[in-house]
Amino acid sequence: MADTPTQLAEALRNHYVLERALGRGGMAMVYLARDLKHDRSVALKVLLPELASSLGPDRFQREIKLAARLQHPHILSVYDSGEAAGQLWFTMPFVDGESLRDRLRREHRLPVEEALRITREATQALEYAHEHGVVHRDIKPENLLLTKDGNTLVADFGIARALGADEHLTQTGSSMGTPAYMSPEQANGEQALDARTDLYSLACVLYEMLAGEPPFTGSTAAAIVAKWFTEPIPSVRALRPDVPEAVDQSIQRALAQSASERFATTAEFARALQGAPSGLTPLPAPVAMPWRAAPRRRRAPMAAVALGLGVLIAGSLFAWRRTHAGASEGTGPKVLAVLPFENLGDSADAYFTDGVTEAVRGKLARVAGLEVIARGSSNQYRHTTKAPQEIARELGADYLLTATVRWGKASGGESRVQVTPELVDARPGRAPRTRWEEPLDASLTDVFQVQADIATKVAGALDVALGDSARRDLIAPPTRNLAAYDAFLKGEAASQGMAAQDPASLRRAISLYEQAVALDSAFAPAWSQLARAHASLYFNSAPTPAEAEATRNAAERAQALWPDRPEGPLALGEYYRSVALDNGQALAASEAGLQRAPSNVDLLGNAAMAEQALGRWDAALQHLARAGALDPRSANTARRTGATLLWLRRYPEARAALDRGLALAPTNLNIIESKAMVALAQGDLGAARAVVRTALTTVDPAAVITFFAYYWDLCWVLDDAQQQQLLALPPSAFDNDRAAWSIVRAEIYQLRGNPAEARAHADSARLAYEEQLRAAPRDAQRHVFRGLALAYLGRKSESIAEGERGVALWPISRDAYQGAYIQHQLVRIYLLVGEPEKALDQLEPLLKMPYYLSPGWLRIDPTFAPLKGNPRFERLVAGT
Repeated sequence: MADTPTQLAEALRNHYVLERALGRGGMAMVYLARDLKHDRSVALKVLLPELASSLGPDRFQREIKLAARLQHPHILSVYDSGEAAGQLWFTMPFVDGESLRDRLRREHRLPVEEALRITREATQALEYAHEHGVVHRDIKPENLLLTKDGNTLVADFGIARALGADEHLTQTGSSMGTPAYMSPEQANGEQALDARTDLYSLACVLYEMLAGEPPFTGSTAAAIVAKWFTEPIPSVRALRPDVPEAVDQSIQRALAQSASERFATTAEFARALQGAPSGLTPLPAPVAMPWRAAPRRRRAPMAAVALGLGVLIAGSLFAWRRTHAGASEGTGPKVLAVLPFENLGDSADAYFTDGVTEAVRGKLARVAGLEVIARGSSNQYRHTTKAPQEIARELGADYLLTATVRWGKASGGESRVQVTPELVDARPGRAPRTRWEEPLDASLTDVFQVQADIATKVAGALDVALGDSARRDLIAPPTRNLAAYDAFLKGEAASQGMAAQDPASLRRAISLYEQAVALDSAFAPAWSQLARAHASLYFNSAPTPAEAEATRNAAERAQALWPDRPEGPLALGEYYRSVALDNGQALAASEAGLQRAPSNVDLLGNAAMAEQALGRWDAALQHLARAGALDPRSANTARRTGATLLWLRRYPEARAALDRGLALAPTNLNIIESKAMVALAQGDLGAARAVVRTALTTVDPAAVITFFAYYWDLCWVLDDAQQQQLLALPPSAFDNDRAAWSIVRAEIYQLRGNPAEARAHADSARLAYEEQLRAAPRDAQRHVFRGLALAYLGRKSESIAEGERGVALWPISRDAYQGAYIQHQLVRIYLLVGEPEKALDQLEPLLKMPYYLSPGWLRIDPTFAPLKGNPRFERLVAGT
């Protein structure tokens, strides 16, 4: 089988001229070709070898002929097909336009009318095919093509059908149907699929066009299938209220688990959509946010491990505070923990109760004389049965604030909110006492006054003096628009208060924060969170200029609206750090915010990350020690602690911090991988693999091996069976990031001694990185990864140029954290292209600065095998 198009081009030279590669899909490699007989451009698709071998030429030709008979204005017809150079191929018209997937990547969500138009045209194509006895089986955004003149074409009829009956859920999923779009009966392996399976898939596509994501998501096909049977059919209006009710109901019917409960035909579905009114609809009554965990975007490692704090500094500060807390009410700040308020109403109102909790916590955190434990630590006591004194001891708090919340939604009258807060004195040496308790009952329109009353009365009960400005700050509402506030709280639920980092969660949150600021353009906290969500999405997915601009605009808006509050500096700091890549400005913004809110844990963390990037490790540890004292039971803090100590090569302390993090969050993949890296840094591959094996018993195995393979490039730590399992995973395991999926496969095949397969996947990675770089030409990580792909391809000068360009764009002098990783990738490039001395020139500085490489690591990492025996390398391994 040819591993380049050369043999295929030679075999087809009398009929077609292959001009250039257009890309690689789930089933085929696509080329732009010239049809010599008819003098026209065509798209020539070559089936991937693993699919072609399982299908066979006879069945392929039979199904292609059936598809070629479909002639319809909205179907991309098949021109020709055959077998050449041992490869199965077919040709179709070359479409001057883009796929729906391309458009969704650019716009995320489409206007309602545009989404309905595309769907109606697709239903016409499908109805025609169904009438001719052809079921597509793989309707997804990649197979809907949008021409420049505004026409929709359904592509790849016959190919999915040909492969579908032979595929099973445990296989690639690329041919039988993409998991996020396939119907339940298709996933169950039923052979007699009818039109309703395509109807289900098309409804998934329409849902994504409107909401920005498919209705069910997950890290594996099995995870998605589990959600079909355990979760209710989601409402698109919960994410996008301007979708007409009739459209929402039609989509939900088309997504029914049982085919018999769906529309009988795609034509019926189209008529239901046609009858739906267009335009905005009123914001619905608050409902539960249909949030589901989504696969984390496999971004390069800066998103996987960030800063930490020193265990000794944080521990001594925490111990000092507990020793002195409560000795006298007149000495030092009073330490308060606001525990998650209990929702007594409908479970759908939980997000509202969490919003009230966070609003009260935020107001109290700005009161001079109070230290308020951060959300990450306090929220661990949701539904706790622990005694107040035990909670106070674990958190280092003097007082606990709890409450019950009931939201009474009147059908014809006034909605009311009832809050019963209780302030408990839990200082050591005495039994817990209620310091203040008072039921509050108010109209929903007065919810902001209720929050202000709680904060004011807690401050009064603790004898904390409030000046006029502090009182004004406590009673100031974030917005006077209840609908905007409701959307904001749903956004907070989707982003978990910006704890979530996966793109799917971030996009949901962005949509809701955008609703909030559209309803109230002066809603500063919503602008701040919108900026932070955009910044995180920019960093953890393929960056685009539009995302960068959206981050900056939202951050500047938050700063302009509330110049004396921390929300603006928090948003600006994250813009400078994650988007503008200016750590000096990021630090300045964070320090400005800390002058206004010295106990803001997010600002302390941002300042520390900027300081570490600037090489100011001691200052970073001081800021993080302060954050750790305010957030003592944060698994994230433990993770950052362990990561920092790993970089500082303080391994026993690092392991202790990570073990503490695992006790708090035993399935946290960042902590799990960091613990394995501590073992690797000490030269113990067996211990690292034991960490992986343990993780496989508690975490989704696909998620574990994917995480290790991409973050920090640790596919070599996986054993043979785990590597084979990884090679069987489809791109969806990498959130459909073709660049990430391909470069990992190239690395594994190279490691396993299969350079031909490594080159094939490296070329796919190269094409994908080139596409991403067109949108972000100064992205250093993507340049070095493109250089790595070129190195696997043997294109020496180009690979070196790309690697050196990445280092020039993001040098260690600019960012001591990320710059070290970028330089590490240049070392890998030099080794692959046979330049050991240049590799050592880049490697030696990494062993002399804070970084995770160590002499023990060098001994066991096969990446450095070409250097064994080199005197310079042996001195590094010996630690001299």
